[in-house]
Amino acid sequence: MATDVDPQAILQSYQTTLAALDAAAALGRRLAPEVDRIWFVGCGGPNRTMLAVQYWIEQYSRGFEVRRFYPAEFLAQAQPRLDARTLVVLGSKSGTTPETLAAAEFLRTQPCRTIGVTELAELPLAGAVQNTLLTGKTQGAPAAMFMLIAALAGGLLEAKDGWPLAGKLMASLRALPQVMADTAELGDRRAIEDARLLKDDRILYHIASGPTFSAAYVFGVCVLMEMQWMHSTALEAAEFFHGPFEIVDRTVPLVLFKNEDPSRPLMDRVERFCKKYTERLFIYDSRDYAMTGVDPEIRGIVGPFVLQAVVRRVAEHLAVWHGQPLSTRRYMWKTEY
Repeated sequence: MATDVDPQAILQSYQTTLAALDAAAALGRRLAPEVDRIWFVGCGGPNRTMLAVQYWIEQYSRGFEVRRFYPAEFLAQAQPRLDARTLVVLGSKSGTTPETLAAAEFLRTQPCRTIGVTELAELPLAGAVQNTLLTGKTQGAPAAMFMLIAALAGGLLEAKDGWPLAGKLMASLRALPQVMADTAELGDRRAIEDARLLKDDRILYHIASGPTFSAAYVFGVCVLMEMQWMHSTALEAAEFFHGPFEIVDRTVPLVLFKNEDPSRPLMDRVERFCKKYTERLFIYDSRDYAMTGVDPEIRGIVGPFVLQAVVRRVAEHLAVWHGQPLSTRRYMWKTEY
């Protein structure tokens, strides 16, 4: 069995992030009058974490154009709109991701504003940007990065668009670490059972919509593919009925992530279909979790990271069944790629 949930360790892991929230929001308010475009640049987990913030900026803002790039693609494309009124937010947990660092170095020569989101001030990414948001050393990097970028976005939206939910967002972000700790602890019994049911599978599909695709991606790709070497694919609900649903049969395990955001009806449709055609359906729904301290109007914004807290426990129990710790890698950091 995996190590028991340690709520205090989870809370401690987010202390540096919590201490930086107000500064992140203040930076957003300061920069808002100076920028019209917000571009997010990151690989893997950071990229999908940024997706969760991009969604809500697009939902609420009339004043900002927002885009998201993988660093390698960003560098391969011409960027004619990259000017002094563009804010580029680059994310890398390690602060050493080569593609992200290359993008940061390129941006040094451009007139845009830059922010780097990483763990520590001494990391290369922090030294290559104009402003930094630092999470500190944490095992919950996706959520920590989300909290700082969401606070930044709240400040930007408040100053640019008069967004009325900025205060509720900040209070909810402060409550989020405790919510994630509670969710991991209360959901662990289910995580143990789901891991037992999935332990012999080598193929999994994870389906989500809107901002919650970030949770499906981090669980399916950044954890199960990267750390457990499972054929674990994250699928968009909006695309599911345009090809992917043909793989569904009675034996295929499907993990559904449902959240309280405008895209929820897409997942309702997926759920109805899957209940007809598979006997192996695992549904994680943010409505099932209390989220004490999170404002009702903010539940959809933080919901993906509450879901991540419980499915992370599934992965930790799978790692025990597989005899393969989550620290295991075959190629990453070990060979040239």
